[in-house]
Amino acid sequence: MIKLIEIEKYYSNKFIKTFVLRDINFIIDQGEFISIMGPSGSGKSTLLHIIGMLDDMSSGEYYFNEEPVHKLKEKDRTRLHQQNIGFVFQQYHLIDDLTVYENLETPLLYKKVKGSERKSLVAEVLDRFNIVAKKDLFPNQLSGGQQQLVAVARALIINPKVILADEPTGNLNSKQGFEIMDMLKELNDQGVTIIQVTHDEKKAEYGNRIVNLMDGWIEN
Repeated sequence: MIKLIEIEKYYSNKFIKTFVLRDINFIIDQGEFISIMGPSGSGKSTLLHIIGMLDDMSSGEYYFNEEPVHKLKEKDRTRLHQQNIGFVFQQYHLIDDLTVYENLETPLLYKKVKGSERKSLVAEVLDRFNIVAKKDLFPNQLSGGQQQLVAVARALIINPKVILADEPTGNLNSKQGFEIMDMLKELNDQGVTIIQVTHDEKKAEYGNRIVNLMDGWIEN
């Protein structure tokens, strides 16, 4: 499903290249739950953002469902990630001046989903995540756990093939964190591919495979 070949990411000036990722090679199959681990500065989030098509690689090849992402124009990459990838971030990234309902609706607007279908899809995820009573509240009226729940619901509303989660429990207490992880595992059991970045070994164990990064390299 996802194939990375000799991916590198670096920043350069006239005299030196500073590498963030070096010689990244790995394959992720449909339905896997991958945990990417490593210390701060090891390149975890950069790798996740490249997989999510939010950041460009400096060199290498990236195939998503056999489409050569490294050869696509920006508008085609945007289309590919909007149709296939949902994101969950540590900072939630909800839009402060939109209600829960409007936050959930936003990715559907980007996909140009018709009004009646949007209404149905939002109602479905509100019910699925048991947040119907929160639909008219704004993010600052929710707890951290509730905000992350909305963020997961927003990622799921486009029916993505892949969910990318960057430290999804980093701002939550222990109980809330494991509730979010249980939800991601449930989604994975239903066939959604999950790729998470975490520094927490217990959260990493939710994955069926752990990829360790150190100084931009994958450790074998």
